[in-house]
Amino acid sequence: MAVLVPERTESAPGAPASRRFPPLPRPRRQGTPPLPTDRVLAAVLTAVLGLVTLVARLWDIGYPTELVFDEAYYPPEGAEMLELGYEYNRGYTFIVHPPLGKWLIAAGEQLFGYGPLGWRVPSAVAGTVAVVVLTRLARRLTGSTLLGLLAGLLLAVDGFSFTLGRIGLLDVFLQVFVVSAVACLVVDRDQVRQRVRDGADRVTAAGFRLGPRGWRIAAGVLFGCACAVKWSGVWFLAFFAVLSLFWDRAAWREAGVPRPTRTALRRGLPGATWALAVVPVLTYLASFAGWFRGENAQGRHWAAENPDTSFGFVPDALRSLWHMHGEWLGFHSGLSSPHPWESSPWSWLVDGRPILLWNPQGLTDAAGDQVVRYMLMLGTPTLWWLFTPALLWLGWRIVARHDPAAVVAATGIAAGWGTWFINLDRTMFIFYMAPALPFFVLAVVLVLQDVLGPPAASALRRQVGLAVVCLYVAVVVVTFAFFHPVLTGQPLSHAEWLQRMWLPSWF
Repeated sequence: MAVLVPERTESAPGAPASRRFPPLPRPRRQGTPPLPTDRVLAAVLTAVLGLVTLVARLWDIGYPTELVFDEAYYPPEGAEMLELGYEYNRGYTFIVHPPLGKWLIAAGEQLFGYGPLGWRVPSAVAGTVAVVVLTRLARRLTGSTLLGLLAGLLLAVDGFSFTLGRIGLLDVFLQVFVVSAVACLVVDRDQVRQRVRDGADRVTAAGFRLGPRGWRIAAGVLFGCACAVKWSGVWFLAFFAVLSLFWDRAAWREAGVPRPTRTALRRGLPGATWALAVVPVLTYLASFAGWFRGENAQGRHWAAENPDTSFGFVPDALRSLWHMHGEWLGFHSGLSSPHPWESSPWSWLVDGRPILLWNPQGLTDAAGDQVVRYMLMLGTPTLWWLFTPALLWLGWRIVARHDPAAVVAATGIAAGWGTWFINLDRTMFIFYMAPALPFFVLAVVLVLQDVLGPPAASALRRQVGLAVVCLYVAVVVVTFAFFHPVLTGQPLSHAEWLQRMWLPSWF
C-alpha cells in the first residue's frame, strides 16, 4: 500500500493556524548528478591514463638496488612468508602489522625474484589501480568524465603517490583498498536510490525489501583487506559504514517515508551489520590463514604456554591471536621514539617534512664535481599547497549546498587524516597520509568543478573556467616533472639539487 502524503490546505477564516512559525529556509540542496553517457570513451581514456601511470612508475624502478627506509622490514618478511607460509619472529624484529600487505609484496617476489623489481612491482600496480579507481569514483560523484580524468591525473602526477608506488611499503596497498571500498559503497548508494525510485508505487510506511546488495558486500571485503594491511583502515570502515546508513535514510526520505530513520535501520542495519561488520572481520581473519597453520608463527602458542588466562573456553589459537593483537596495540599506542624524518599531521598538508629515502654519499662526475642522488618522498607542492583551501571549500559546499560529493571527500579526510590527531604524542610520518590522499585530491577537483562552472553557465563563463582549470593542471604537471629527479634519485649537480629544495625542512 502506497504512503499517501496529505496535501497542504489553507486554513479556514478564523481557524487556528496549523503552524505557529513559517518553516525555516533550507540551504540549497545539491543532488547527485547523473552519470555521463560517454561510457566507452570514458573507459578508453581511463585505461590510457592507467597505462601511462603504470609505465611511469615502472621506469627504472630497480634503482636503488638496496632496501630503502622501511623496506628493511617488509620485503624480507614477504620472502620469509614465501618460504615458511607465515612470519617468524626470530627476536631481532617485532612484527606489528597484519600480513596481507606483506603477502602482496611476496607475490611480486614470487614472480620476479627477491630483488628490487620483485618487492616494488606490486606497489606500482597498486598505485596505478588507485589512480584508475579514483578516476571512476570522481566521475560518478561529479557526473563529469573530464573531472574524473582530472582527479586520476592529479593523483598520477603527485610526487608522494608516485614515490610510494615505487617502493616496497604497505601504505600504497592500504590506499588502493580504501579508495576501492569507498567506490563500491558509492555505487551501492546509487543503486539503492534507483531501487527505491523504481519501487515508488509499492513504498509503504515501512519501506520494502531492497534485495541483495553485492556492492556493499564487496566494500566490506575491501575494507577488511584494508584493515589486514594496516589497522588505520578501520577508521575508514567505521566512518563510511555510518555514512552508508545515512545514505539509506536519505533514499527513504526522498521516497516520502514518514519515519526514514526507523525505516533505514529496519531495512539497512541487518544487511549493513553483515556486509560492513561480519564480512570485514572474516576477511581480516582469512589473511591470518598462514599464521593459524604455522607452528612457529609469532605468538602462535601463547595460549598453550599461558593456560591460566581468562576465557579458557575460547580456542587457544584465537586467544593467542587476541593476545598478539593486544601487544600490537600497545606498541602502536606507545610508539614515541625520536626520528629525524618524523612529522605531525598539521605539517602534512603543506609538505612540511617529506621523507628522505635514499642519499648515497661521495658521488662525483667525470670532472670530479659533486653529484647528488636524492630520493625524497615529496608531494607535488602546487597540488598539496591547495589542500588546506580545498578543505575549507569542502566545508562551504557541505553547509551551503549539502553536496554529496563533498561529504564523501570530507568523510575520507576525517577518517584518514583527522584521526591522527587523537594521539599527537605518537611518532608519525607523512606516508600515513596515503589512504587519505585520494580524498584530498577529490577535494581539489571539487574546487576545480566550481572554477569550471555549472553546465548551464554561459559559454564565456565555461571557456574562462576551463582555461583556468587547464592552466592549474598544467602547472601541477610541470611541477611534477621538475621534481621528478629527486623523486627517483636521478643524478643532479649540487646547484640543480638546491633548486628543488624549496623549504629548509626538505633537507
